[in-house]
Amino acid sequence: MHTGFFTHAQCAAHEMGSWHPECPERLAAVHDHLIAVGLLPHLLTFEAPPAQLEAVARAHDRAYIERLRARVPKQGYEPVDPDTSMNNCSWDAALHAAGAVIEATDLVVRGEVDNAFCAVRPPGHHACRAAAMGFCFFNNVAIGALHAVHAHGLKRVAVIDFDVHHGNGTEDILAGNGHTLMASFFQHPFYPYSGTDFAADNMVNVPVPAGTRGDVVRELVAAQWLPRLEAFAPEMIFISAGFDAHREDDLGQMGLVEADYAWITEQLMDVADRHSKGRIVSTLEGGYNLSSLARSVAAHVRALAQL
Repeated sequence: MHTGFFTHAQCAAHEMGSWHPECPERLAAVHDHLIAVGLLPHLLTFEAPPAQLEAVARAHDRAYIERLRARVPKQGYEPVDPDTSMNNCSWDAALHAAGAVIEATDLVVRGEVDNAFCAVRPPGHHACRAAAMGFCFFNNVAIGALHAVHAHGLKRVAVIDFDVHHGNGTEDILAGNGHTLMASFFQHPFYPYSGTDFAADNMVNVPVPAGTRGDVVRELVAAQWLPRLEAFAPEMIFISAGFDAHREDDLGQMGLVEADYAWITEQLMDVADRHSKGRIVSTLEGGYNLSSLARSVAAHVRALAQL
């Protein structure tokens, strides 16, 4: 199994203050742990190019894109949301994060790699069509999914989100799009306090209470995600891979462990093998305890690479 590992140094140059949990050290922790456990040499490493604005505009209003670019500060921080700020590297970092998912999509569709993991930041799944929020500027996974549809002609693309927070931005962009199916679980009630009212037909939202452990999540995935995925028969699967539902992560109150992320990944690979020629592109979302983040990413990537 050839698994691509996509990242870019610019993704570590974006930062929002030494106090902020969405910090550059997240990528360093992932990278260092993949080396320490011997996984990185088994991956095909790629430097992510910046996304072209035409690809970003499939998911975001052009006026929003231009407003965001105009707000890049020359120094210091420019707040765009109560918990989201830009520094002078944030625009470039966001383009490379989206570009990683686009490049991974191209290589997976062309068969140059079997699947891919994008170790990038800023994350994306809270970024709405016309608004940044929740640490996110561009919705990396939605940009990738729409690239698969529009650039490669795929008719059915699935997006899976296992972050502790509801991927409200991804839903905002993809709701009602007949080429896509989005399946997620998320802690509720919890930020961003969405995902439970009037979901579109192509949304499989599974809200769970604080304290939910991995055994319950596995049952819900088997009962609610997998039947819808089988019926949809996706030609490609994208994953918003947030690891803040881990029991050690203080930004959520769920109880998953590394083995749960590996199990979910294995189920998605089974679906991909049946319907998608094995094609999966995963991109990093949340996960703020550096130790549990690194261990969980390793479990996820090990399953993708079948190592």
